[in-house]
Amino acid sequence: MAYTITVTQVAVAPAQKQLTQVEKRHGLSLNSGRLPVYAILRATKVSKHHEHVPKASCFAVLLINLFVSCLLHAAEANPSWQTEWGNTLKKAHEEGQLTVYGSTKYDLLFAEFQKQYPQIKVTVASTRGSDVLNRLMSERRAERYLVDLHLGSANASYLLYKAKIIDRLKPALMLPEITDESKWWGAKHRYLDAEREYIFSFDGEAQMLFAYNTNLVNPNDLKSLWDLLDLKWKGRIVGLDPTSQIGVGVGLRFIYYNPDLGAPFLRRLLGEMELVASRDTRQIGDWLAIGHYALSVFTDPTRTGLDVAKKQGLPVDWFGPKAFREGVPLSSSTGNVALMDKAPHPNAARIAINWLLSRNGQLAYQRIFKEPDSLRIDVPKEAVPPESRRTADAKYIEIDRADRMDMEPIFKIVDEVWKKAKRG
Repeated sequence: MAYTITVTQVAVAPAQKQLTQVEKRHGLSLNSGRLPVYAILRATKVSKHHEHVPKASCFAVLLINLFVSCLLHAAEANPSWQTEWGNTLKKAHEEGQLTVYGSTKYDLLFAEFQKQYPQIKVTVASTRGSDVLNRLMSERRAERYLVDLHLGSANASYLLYKAKIIDRLKPALMLPEITDESKWWGAKHRYLDAEREYIFSFDGEAQMLFAYNTNLVNPNDLKSLWDLLDLKWKGRIVGLDPTSQIGVGVGLRFIYYNPDLGAPFLRRLLGEMELVASRDTRQIGDWLAIGHYALSVFTDPTRTGLDVAKKQGLPVDWFGPKAFREGVPLSSSTGNVALMDKAPHPNAARIAINWLLSRNGQLAYQRIFKEPDSLRIDVPKEAVPPESRRTADAKYIEIDRADRMDMEPIFKIVDEVWKKAKRG
């Protein structure tokens, strides 16, 4: 008996059409053009007058057929992400609510989510990070489980992780445009936790923590941060109080965990340079602008008001991302999301996470927060302030990582060196 081999393609038009409808309905970009097309080899009988096909070839065809059938069966047994998304969205609509605790401006961001998903009523408690954290921990102690998502600083998020009150977030990622790591800076997702599953960081902005008075300092004279320890700057540097619990962690961790600086540099800066400390960031900017001090450390231009002062023509500027050999800190700022355990609306939370990390969500994030530089590389960066924007040729020290979150050894140095210097 003779056989001929033909190739039959499985039609995917219905699935393609369904996916396009999902994209339009939810304002998402889901890579719908990449649906697979399966080719199935089929052996059919032909007339005895046709050329004979060897039995070995027929056997190979049958094996391929069996293999493809197994693949299709496996695909049917494992629901696609579209099915998972649809089921989750249906359950989220049934829950009808979402509660978010976050730093300032997250209420404005999730107002955009509310427009996209009007069937999910969103409640956002948005205030200073430490206040949000205190409120959340108080509720937990009272066994009140009111919150679905927390969004805030690396320090606040990491404390929730250490307290073991958040769930794994990675399994909640559904959309291909999110799970495709090539769309993210460095072609990888960034998590604060060592397991890389709990706290997703979606912001990566450069932090310009060292500034100067242009009448008193020639920036070309300082090529390394070690140059700040020159005796001519002794008593002429002002900075954010290293004993403060707010705002100073980024600068201290950048120095301590920087392999080119570390504990030796921090000890000398705090112990030998007669650093003048303030907890008022605006005061630091004012002192620098009037020339009361030549240099400032530990705080960025937007917090000190130097960005506004510079535009007004005052003699202030900051060292850019390529100024020092030791690099510049890259911070997630308040761009970290965690899924609370015992969340009252888990499906709405999963939909919100995927919206937030989608291209549309990150576009809204950059537009509303103004300073962040999303770690998504398919989001335009023109609106990101130059002082925050990542560049290809700068050296960045990523400080918001699991192995760089511990502040205890830094506080020991502050206690030993800084407090001793103040007493002396």
